[in-house]
Amino acid sequence: MGNICARLKAKPAPPHSTAAKKRSSSRRERKLDDAAIREQAIAAAILFKQHQQQQNFDRSTSLRYPNGVSKKSSGSSNTLPRSSSSRARSLTDPLLQPHQLLNQDVKVDDLETNHIVLVHGGGFGAWCWYKSIALLEESGCKVAAIDLTGSGVSSFDTNSITSLSQYVKPLTDFLEKLPEGEKVILVGHDFGGACISYAMEMFPLKISKAVFIAAAMLTNGQSTLDIISQQAGSDDLMQQSQIFIYANGNDLPPTSFDLNKSLLKDLLFNQSPSKDVALASVSMRSVPFAPVLEKLSLSDLKYGSVRRFYIQTLEDNAIPISLQENMINANPPEKVFRLKGADHSPFFSKPQALHKLLVEISRIL
Repeated sequence: MGNICARLKAKPAPPHSTAAKKRSSSRRERKLDDAAIREQAIAAAILFKQHQQQQNFDRSTSLRYPNGVSKKSSGSSNTLPRSSSSRARSLTDPLLQPHQLLNQDVKVDDLETNHIVLVHGGGFGAWCWYKSIALLEESGCKVAAIDLTGSGVSSFDTNSITSLSQYVKPLTDFLEKLPEGEKVILVGHDFGGACISYAMEMFPLKISKAVFIAAAMLTNGQSTLDIISQQAGSDDLMQQSQIFIYANGNDLPPTSFDLNKSLLKDLLFNQSPSKDVALASVSMRSVPFAPVLEKLSLSDLKYGSVRRFYIQTLEDNAIPISLQENMINANPPEKVFRLKGADHSPFFSKPQALHKLLVEISRIL
């Protein structure tokens, strides 16, 4: 690259004035500079591509319950081992190419659906899925992220939400409007687990699979508060973080709660990049309290007919792994995946590994 100038020969110029000669010389220099820049850019791109091809990836996710032994890959040198991601014990999650993430033995045409609907947790909004949306769409999936009532860009007053059905109405409206015969994969995070469970009971024929990510996975007659109460203690970080709001007066039950901003990182984002923590700190809204109290009515005929998968987050301070295990043991899903290095918000802390698991689950026949 250093001899690029020697390879480019300038044409001899006719005699001109001194000023004209200077302008001609300046133009030649600019052309040479432009050519050198182009040459450098091409060389840099080649080096970057070579670096990507040589990069090694460590295991950072694993598959557990109940079929713990995964099928071996077809032998392609570009295919990662099952349930592995970019790099262990790293706060960054470098980009993996789609051909490295997908199970290439399964064709898209063989799938029941590749339409994925992302449902956020309490206090979050559709905004929290921005990395997952981009990665899934690049992999050929159709993606929708829902803002539940009073969340994200919804203008509804959180303190006026009095039921779970009211809170999840944007999701149930979305499912109701699906064309006849079309199915989706529901993905719920945190309190979004209760929300997708409610939707599974209402629209079981429109849901191909349900994925719970560090989420409330309830049994019939349980509320999310029942689950949270299992970990309640004086040293519980979630309990310390809650700031209750009494919009109807202090003598009545709370209408919503906020999370203490000073504890937000330790509670939800202890492994997440600082820029995502900053985004969350200015974007999160109050969590409506009535839906958290509501006990779900879930039947085997409807809710039980939908295939369920659980993704555990092993560095989670909001829903600790012990509590996740309790929910899984009480209501076993089809398979459980363990996401290493992930805090309560894996769409921030381990977006690539999370993406890989979502694609894997979508391709399970």
